[in-house]
Amino acid sequence: MNLPVIGLDLAKSVFQLHIVDAESGEIQRRQIKRARLTEFFAKCQPSLVAMEACGSAHYWARTIRSLGHQVKLLPAQHVKAFLLRDKTDAMDAQAIWVAAQQPHILPVPVKSERQQACLALHGMRRQLMKMRIMQTNALRGILAEFGIAMPVGHNQLLKTIQGELARAQQQDLLPADLVVSVQEQLKRIEGLQDDIDHIAQRLCAMIREDRQMQAIQQIPGVGELTASALVAAVGDFCTFKSARQFASWVGLVPRHVGTGGKTQQLGISKRGDTYLRTLLIAGARAVIARSEKSGWLERLLQRRHYNVVVVALANKMARTAWAVLAKGLAFDRQRWNPLEEATP
Repeated sequence: MNLPVIGLDLAKSVFQLHIVDAESGEIQRRQIKRARLTEFFAKCQPSLVAMEACGSAHYWARTIRSLGHQVKLLPAQHVKAFLLRDKTDAMDAQAIWVAAQQPHILPVPVKSERQQACLALHGMRRQLMKMRIMQTNALRGILAEFGIAMPVGHNQLLKTIQGELARAQQQDLLPADLVVSVQEQLKRIEGLQDDIDHIAQRLCAMIREDRQMQAIQQIPGVGELTASALVAAVGDFCTFKSARQFASWVGLVPRHVGTGGKTQQLGISKRGDTYLRTLLIAGARAVIARSEKSGWLERLLQRRHYNVVVVALANKMARTAWAVLAKGLAFDRQRWNPLEEATP
């Protein structure tokens, strides 16, 4: 059934609507305040409501869907191509209305509250990690100004800094006021680490309650962070037609440039979710560096650059995660890493 399309430009207080009457072609441009938006859609006939996948989009998508409408979330970068002339709320809503009727633009799946909660924990953890790195880097820079070089790594820094501070005090290398301030900075770093550990515990609790996260956690290189982030970000893996399409969505495939019938492959596209791609590549590096390498990896390392092999393994991990969750099959380590046939 063809439903009327409503283009909705989200905002904090005042929302913009773009509606075109199918019979008369009359265009309606309306502004509705936040308090009256739910009431408007409750009285409106069933429609296809299109929005950009931006802040608060998933909340409004769940709310509007509960009122009997269909919702289509569109990637913001694809909507921008249909924006004409000046950028205003009315023109944004019109661009959303036009983009919603393009069959080649794939919609963004609406996330549940649990998915958003999991991704919010990941966002908080990333922010705390950045703050902790800033604090430790500041300590390294301060101590380096007084001739004290600290080892690389967060754990190594915490293990050696107290001894270095004691030695510097004995040799009168650091003023007493600075030592006190450094100790206070270390307490702040410990507090940040405690907060990071608490969030990690909450993510582990989510994994224990989610079978999908547990299923892909069996894949080498997919740990607790990667498993929880993948399932929370994607939700239904069946929205992707193939494992190759999912790997392309993550951004683990080369970009293509072609003209005149000739196509050239470049570096990875880096499209999609940067955080997911970072986790997958970090897991692939850990597998190559610390695990027993398969014959496939050994042969690939002999003829390609190390970083190329890392991305190739991350691509394989992403495709395996799709196969496990989209097809409902248990992870088969033998198929993922077949043993080399013994030579007679």
